Amino acid sequence: MAGIQDFISYCDDFDGTSVTFPTAANIGTPWTTVVVGAAPPTHLRNAGNAVLSLTADSQAQTLSLAHGDALTYDIDDLLSIQMRVRLGAAFTSGSELVFGLGSARQTTSDAYVANAWFKMVGANSTTQVYVESDDNVTDNDDIASGVTLGTTFKKFFIDFSGGKSNVKFYIDGIRVAMDRTLSMASYSAGLQPVIQLQKASGTMADIVTIDYVKIDCRR
Repeated sequence: MAGIQDFISYCDDFDGTSVTFPTAANIGTPWTTVVVGAAPPTHLRNAGNAVLSLTADSQAQTLSLAHGDALTYDIDDLLSIQMRVRLGAAFTSGSELVFGLGSARQTTSDAYVANAWFKMVGANSTTQVYVESDDNVTDNDDIASGVTLGTTFKKFFIDFSGGKSNVKFYIDGIRVAMDRTLSMASYSAGLQPVIQLQKASGTMADIVTIDYVKIDCRR
């Protein structure tokens, strides 16, 4: 009978007291943050959510919440990742947000070796959600989903169950980017959950709230 000996089912509902996520490995959580900015943005577990917030200081800022580059989830064994996400306020034109799965952390989203994630690019649209996949050979970049994100939670689901050559993306249960084949066939290593919020300059104070993260994977 198939069971826990066959599958990894990781879920974080961000329950517990309000606390800042650690910036170095901590036995209490797999999550670590990398923070860029002299007036540091905040990264909290708060009221059953993970909340990442830029500040209104006019400077470059980056918040990366991930599993400290522990690439636990082999792409050839991955089944899915899902997150429930909303914005704290209207997204601004100078900011960028990605959330999903990525390889080792990089300062900018385009520098990741591999990724499968949802993305918002304020310079293109302050409401549109894009999907992306990159296996370091084929880069499917900024593909419009036709779905917007604001201050109401939506469920985001990335499906690997049909294999890495045809990764599927869903928002609130509806498949998006159906006209594209999003292949990660050339990548054969591990991935980690990633939420990265950043701005290059300006006084934008964007906020993203993540209700939960769930990953299913074969052992």
